[in-house]
Amino acid sequence: MMAGDALAFSPQAVRRWQGGAWQDVGDHLAQEVPVALVFNGISHAVMLATPADLEDFALGFSLTEGVLAHPGELYGVEAREVPGQGIQLDLEVSAACMARLKAYRRTLAGRTGCGLCGTDSLAQVRRALPPLPALQVAPQAIAAAMQALHAHQPLQTRTGATHAAAWCDARGVIVLAREDVGRHNALDKLIGALRRAQQDAASGFIVVTSRASFEMVQKTALAGCSMLVAVSAPTALAVQVAQQAGLALAGFARDDHFVAYAHAHRFC
Repeated sequence: MMAGDALAFSPQAVRRWQGGAWQDVGDHLAQEVPVALVFNGISHAVMLATPADLEDFALGFSLTEGVLAHPGELYGVEAREVPGQGIQLDLEVSAACMARLKAYRRTLAGRTGCGLCGTDSLAQVRRALPPLPALQVAPQAIAAAMQALHAHQPLQTRTGATHAAAWCDARGVIVLAREDVGRHNALDKLIGALRRAQQDAASGFIVVTSRASFEMVQKTALAGCSMLVAVSAPTALAVQVAQQAGLALAGFARDDHFVAYAHAHRFC
């Protein structure tokens, strides 16, 4: 792909004040570019994202936003650079998808970390969520995943500016991980990667390096995964939706401790 991991960061000369003196050093900055998603020639959304794993992003975003009913409706993705503007993702999709898209089309002007940008009605906010399996995971598995997470964040290690989302099996082994400057984007990339790998999301849990907002819970449930573990706190609406959806939700997961906010009995 044209926009690969090599373009996810760029070198930058900086001056560091340390120990009472200036130092001229090199640094790395995470890339943040406008990414336009165009369905059969019709522009639907523009998000600010890290230009890596864009095929995963296109699929995951389209599924969690309800544009695609299932991965089979996406026939192909082509990424091309628009000089001076950003990256355009041209998605070839089914006729059924286009009919659905035109029925509730919206335009998103995406900001980093934006969740509901461009939603033009309250009915579009909360989606019908699928039934979720009652996965149970031992606290030791959560601890194992958190301890291993840093090793799956090469872009964060270089730049200190990105979020990660990882899917772990029931033992806490990280199977897939994706990074992005936006927390929603990282999760969409992970969901796209899970679908492309034909991985059964219901057999494991998702870990994110951010707070657990309402939309992070909703995207996790839409992916068919019934457990979300976040490094930071959840919001009140996120807990409410998790309780109603049957999604086990934990926050403040650090090292060997976490706080269970919804369906605590599933962490056993």
